[in-house]
Amino acid sequence: MPDDLYDRDIFAWSQHQADLLRRMARGERVNEVDWQHVVEEIEDVGISELNAVRSHLRLMLAHLLKVHCWPDSPSVGHWRGEIVSFRADAAQRFAPSMRRRINLARLYRTAREQVQAATYDEREPLPSPDSCPFNLDQLLNEPRQALEAALAGTRKS
Repeated sequence: MPDDLYDRDIFAWSQHQADLLRRMARGERVNEVDWQHVVEEIEDVGISELNAVRSHLRLMLAHLLKVHCWPDSPSVGHWRGEIVSFRADAAQRFAPSMRRRINLARLYRTAREQVQAATYDEREPLPSPDSCPFNLDQLLNEPRQALEAALAGTRKS
């Protein structure tokens, strides 16, 4: 295989490397494994999955905040559907080892900044909590209605 295959055709490279690793697993001696890139790609798979979970959680938080900040908007039904979808995607891809690498406070701050900068139906957002009112387990496991209720419970009278 050409030395620059990794840069030219990552798919062909990955197929070739997988074949070499399978041959090694069967006990065959193989000298062509591109160990540096194999290690990087294995690390990248985990980071990619972690980033996907973070993204789903941030989007879920943003949509929960939209429902909270514009409860009478005609878009609420759409936002609720998105919340359910993002929660399902985050829960499906979440692995316990990711827990310590997910900074929920940072994700919430980013989602809140996004929502606070927006207007819907020509209205500014209602106030939202300064800090995240949820923990990770709630976001991954609680139904949308429970999350909305918890967020509504933070509303100042």
